[in-house]
Amino acid sequence: MSTLLKSAKSIAPLLDRVLVQRIKAEAKTASGLYLPEKNIEKLNQATVLAVGPGFTDANGNKVVPQVSVGDSVLIPQFGGSSIKLKGDEEVVLFRDSEILAKINE
Repeated sequence: MSTLLKSAKSIAPLLDRVLVQRIKAEAKTASGLYLPEKNIEKLNQATVLAVGPGFTDANGNKVVPQVSVGDSVLIPQFGGSSIKLKGDEEVVLFRDSEILAKINE
């Protein structure tokens, strides 16, 4: 699934979906050398941009997402639905249950 949108603000996640943006790895080493783009690994750390309202389970209980906008989280290396934004940016849509951990800084 790949869609070209103007910005992440135009995306409103539904149910228990969470919209995140991966934190970019440094393209420069500690000694000042620049790394080629293909050698920069994707980090598993992301920032939450938007959160859905939650859903109602089979017992009628409201289940709300465990994260909120602005949280730093750990996400799986693979999975989610990638969404391309204008300007070569990319955001990823995950279910709340797929997020591995919240990072307390």
